Amino acid sequence: MTDGGQRRYGPLGTALVIIPTYNEADNIKPVVSRVRTAVPEAHILIADDNSPDGTGKVADELAADDDHVQVLHRKGKEGLGAAYLAGFRWGIDNGYGVLVEMDADGSHPPEELPRLLTALGGADLVIGSRWVPGGRIVNWPKSREFLSRGASTYSRVLLDVSVRDVTAGFRAFRKETLEGIDMDTIASQGYCFQVDLTRRTVHAGYHVVEVPITFVERERGASKMNRDIMAEALWRIAAWGVEDRVKKVRGRHRD
Repeated sequence: MTDGGQRRYGPLGTALVIIPTYNEADNIKPVVSRVRTAVPEAHILIADDNSPDGTGKVADELAADDDHVQVLHRKGKEGLGAAYLAGFRWGIDNGYGVLVEMDADGSHPPEELPRLLTALGGADLVIGSRWVPGGRIVNWPKSREFLSRGASTYSRVLLDVSVRDVTAGFRAFRKETLEGIDMDTIASQGYCFQVDLTRRTVHAGYHVVEVPITFVERERGASKMNRDIMAEALWRIAAWGVEDRVKKVRGRHRD
């Protein structure tokens, strides 16, 4: 498949859906079941940060009953970014061609996965987007929607990227894309981690496609978002924006 005749893409290979967990014992079983129904050929990696609520034990039980489910037990709570990076490396080391990010709380509908994977046939990264035509959110107060839209706009302007939903966490990467964005230098976490991945992918010249999704607020458990995560995102994004502009100016002077 090509992206408008510009580039030819190879086959995708087997997809690995990476689901980071921390205290998601009530959510992980139904989410895994929905993923298995939506994309039966895909495999699942549950990356658990030693959840005190027993999520890891539930994950082990799922893996024991299904050879498409694997569990990566981590030592403790190290953040969403670290969990995904560990999952990416595990997936690449084990021969998967597609690495998918997906939340454990059901906010990323597994039923949308086939559309993301189909779009990846002509892209390097596909983002399940709330802020493109056809995308929507369910059960969010207007204040949170305003904050999320504002964060995406802030990021797009400072980082000079055209992606509408820069902070989205429902994504499908080709293995080659992750190998090409220097994962070893990624130190950002949480909310900021998704912005960092978007920035690196766009600036490396990879083709990004946004697919509209319906984002549904979690029904069980507590959100991991907090003020510290938001503060980290604001200053890191500003720093990246300055860094990128300095590089462009230096590049013009060399020319």
